[in-house]
Amino acid sequence: MSSTSKPHCDPEYYALLEKLQALDFVLVELNLFLDTHPDDLAAIQQFNQLTQERTQLANHFQQLYGPLQNFGRAYSKYPWEWSQAPWPWQV
Repeated sequence: MSSTSKPHCDPEYYALLEKLQALDFVLVELNLFLDTHPDDLAAIQQFNQLTQERTQLANHFQQLYGPLQNFGRAYSKYPWEWSQAPWPWQV
């Protein structure tokens, strides 16, 4: 993100957040499915592949726009990024 643009003005910000939300939804659903079908190898493989994709996308998002979560789940650039809104859950 350039120093002059704000996340809420950048269409990629919203596109990446939407993709993360979609991945999170699928991962929750797969997690619930695997709770009742623990031997489904295809579902486990899909879960692992989507987990890797989600991790890479979250890392990319955080490099561009700052942390998605606090409490040690994401690094912060200088200055402290949590003082800058909007936060991902506010958009």
